[in-house]
Amino acid sequence: MTLLMFAGGLMALILGAELLVRGASRLALTLGISPLVVGLTVVSFGTSAPEMAVGVGAVLAGNADLALGNAVGSNVFNVLFILGLSAMITPLVVNIQLIRQEVPIMLGASLLLFLLVLDGNLGFLDGIMLMTLMIAYTVFLVWQSRSQGQAAQDEYAAEFAPDQPAPWLDRLSVQLALIAVGLGLLVAGSDWLVQASVVFAKALGVSDLIIGLTIVSAGTSMPEVATSVMAALKGERDIAVGNVVGSNTFNILGSLGLAGVVSGAVGAGGLVVPAAMLNFDLWVMTAVALACLPVFMTGREIARWEGCMFFGYYLAYVGYLVLAAQNHMALAAFSGAMLSFVLPLTVITLVVLALRQPAPGEGNSP
Repeated sequence: MTLLMFAGGLMALILGAELLVRGASRLALTLGISPLVVGLTVVSFGTSAPEMAVGVGAVLAGNADLALGNAVGSNVFNVLFILGLSAMITPLVVNIQLIRQEVPIMLGASLLLFLLVLDGNLGFLDGIMLMTLMIAYTVFLVWQSRSQGQAAQDEYAAEFAPDQPAPWLDRLSVQLALIAVGLGLLVAGSDWLVQASVVFAKALGVSDLIIGLTIVSAGTSMPEVATSVMAALKGERDIAVGNVVGSNTFNILGSLGLAGVVSGAVGAGGLVVPAAMLNFDLWVMTAVALACLPVFMTGREIARWEGCMFFGYYLAYVGYLVLAAQNHMALAAFSGAMLSFVLPLTVITLVVLALRQPAPGEGNSP
């Protein structure tokens, strides 16, 4: 039964992602909103709905570790696994707005979260602050895109022109229905997948924090996987990259913000942040957000080799978590190799990439 739930969840995610991308893409033309903003708002918020649902559910169940681990783990997974996999499929051209505005906002949200939880707690007022910033960010994005007017529609026409006309997709009601059904399938599929994954993880005796950082975060990020990979295959590059960046910002400001508010509202006193997360996982999440800048700036493209680097780092991150959870004898050797060789080499590579970035106006067009 658990295997059937797992398989059904994957199928629902794939179908839901297809419907969501199709509906959201056509909605951009109808509303005059740029495809990048659709990826940053409609698609990223929708595909992050499972993280929000899991976070609130975990708070109500008295499991703060799962809520925090899910959000932080999802952000690491989104950049390293999803962007890595998508770039391995096809190099992703990065819109200049992502470099100048969205990635710095994502990095700023990561740093803000770090500062808010230094006292070991994410409380009610912290949650209110994060939610307020999320609403302000969304309103700003929509206003910014709407002010572009005809330019946004021209961008859409150039990037999303269908091979065969489909007049029925031009109806607003159809577009909204596709988005609604797609989101419904994504949420249901994620729920089935997470339930099945937690059963598997519990059988292995893994802690709730590790489950949140790995199994649950990967499960709730499956909508982002399906959506970004589908968008990459369809050539919808802005949605593929914008979805990941937008989802990460939403996970911090929206999902954790709401979880903090709910925790305070039910008298739980906020989300208690585990020491292991403060000492390691939050650092990894922030470093991953920071690494996006030099990678995105190089020719405004995420090349296949950069995708391979991201993907490899995710495997290393999960490997470390598994070894640490089991207190495995190989943990010391693994950590030593990462700290003394792999990480310094990566830092040097990122610095060189940043120094070799093209001047503004050069490189690939967005």
